[in-house]
Amino acid sequence: MNISHIAATTALLLSVIAGPSRAADHAGQSRQGGDKVIDIAGQPVPIVAGGLYDRYRSNPPLSVIQSEAPGLDLSWFKELRKVKVDMGFESYSPNFYYKNRSVTAVFTADLARLRALMPAEVLAQVQPLQVWPGRGLVALTAYAYEYCDNDSYNEVSLSIVTNKPGSSNLGPFTLIGQSMSRDFWGYVLKLPVNTELAKVRGVVGYNLPKWLAGIALKESKDSIIFEISDHGTGKTDVVLEAKKLEDLSNKIEMVTNNFTNLDHQGRLVHGYAVSRQLSHASSSSADSVKLTLGEGGLSTYIKSLKLGKMLKYEYVPEFQSALYSPEPLKTVIQGN
Repeated sequence: MNISHIAATTALLLSVIAGPSRAADHAGQSRQGGDKVIDIAGQPVPIVAGGLYDRYRSNPPLSVIQSEAPGLDLSWFKELRKVKVDMGFESYSPNFYYKNRSVTAVFTADLARLRALMPAEVLAQVQPLQVWPGRGLVALTAYAYEYCDNDSYNEVSLSIVTNKPGSSNLGPFTLIGQSMSRDFWGYVLKLPVNTELAKVRGVVGYNLPKWLAGIALKESKDSIIFEISDHGTGKTDVVLEAKKLEDLSNKIEMVTNNFTNLDHQGRLVHGYAVSRQLSHASSSSADSVKLTLGEGGLSTYIKSLKLGKMLKYEYVPEFQSALYSPEPLKTVIQGN
């Protein structure tokens, strides 16, 4: 099997995690929230007054969602049950994402560098998949969360593609197995978001490397463009321009995206999101994606990965998702 076809399957590794809501931030600036400030884990967090999170704290009745967005299909969410959890703050799991879209580009990267970026405790359980000598894979995903429990925001994820904890790492063969089961695994390196609410919930509750950044979403007839501003200068640093593919499939696909990391006490944990892809298409054409790097912090970091050829592009203009609170990693290993 051609290695590009094998690696293509990882495009569905939607960087793990996020939390959407109303309308995507087309203006592109980091949005602190609205005219109300609440406390989350001892931190003052600005939110949209009267927004979904303000009213329901991640547990809105589906009847409210249906009345506010009557065109949405909520049948899948009716099958799921939320439970109250302590994530460093009181919340509900899973967190629902009702209307979202994303683009993903999978690149080869320097394997030694990827290994060096993972904590030793995590590396002892999962390793980057080697697709050929000295080369691993990273997935760069940009999300527009347009309607979810957390109010709308944009997010960009950079993740290492890994094996499942407790399972063998057989490189391309492991990748094939994950593709067949639709159960993907990764380690999240970077995860900028453009609202303070998304940042604090992600850092405190999910142990994710989030920070507040301007993420502008622009689009034309043929493409969707995410522009990420540098945290220090505020200038545009990374630009991900992706084609709107025409040959869309409307066959519903269920995908589980898992990540392994350390919690705030240094314990190994596992988080995951189940996504219901309603519309999707993919391409291995190099001209499907244009990644432009500047001189800012995120660009410098990406350059250090020594990206190679883009092996796969995944365009998902419509999906829904349920994000579950982290659990001890030993529960996954014991279940193997």
